[in-house]
Amino acid sequence: MTHLLHIDASPRGDRSHSRRMTKEFVEKWQQAHLRDTVTYRDLGRNPVPHVDESWIAAAFMAPDRRTPELWDAIHISDLLVDEFLAADIYVLGVPMYNFSVPSTFKAYIDQIVRVGRTVAFEPNDTANVFKPLVLAKKMFIVEARGDSGFQPGGQYERMNFHDPYLLTVFGFMGITDITFIHVENDEYGGQKLADSITNARTQIDRLVGSYT
Repeated sequence: MTHLLHIDASPRGDRSHSRRMTKEFVEKWQQAHLRDTVTYRDLGRNPVPHVDESWIAAAFMAPDRRTPELWDAIHISDLLVDEFLAADIYVLGVPMYNFSVPSTFKAYIDQIVRVGRTVAFEPNDTANVFKPLVLAKKMFIVEARGDSGFQPGGQYERMNFHDPYLLTVFGFMGITDITFIHVENDEYGGQKLADSITNARTQIDRLVGSYT
């Protein structure tokens, strides 16, 4: 039995392409894998707090030295990390905002990149100071974009800080098996958008089918 963590980062409701595509992905997955389980988190409508000074103090202090106040400061992060580590597969809806990820998703990332939990810090190992701790996982990322041309070789490739960032930060924790599903041309609408949605659905069908 496999456990999925399904996360949406868009603040939109029915108008969100990334929400619609992750929902379709998870529904099709559940139809094909009846015994698998899903945890859902909606960062777009229920954002997590940003890291603050108390959080930093708690995260970089030995647990046996934390005060009750510092335990409170790190509590949400611990819950999010536990939830993240419990999953085998991740299905993320992360639209592109101003060439990168929404601030709500960045806040989530800052909560789960934790020394001793998702990455190890070994300063005496000069060859490899940081070691990933989240291994043997699979991730699917649905990304909605207003335009096209952000792919390698595209006219906006240099403006794409979204995909490289997610590959870097999740790879830093150990997740390197990452597949992107792109819905493009939202600003244009019409046939361009319709074709992109069709392509995304075809890709989702193929991906889910490959795990059947």
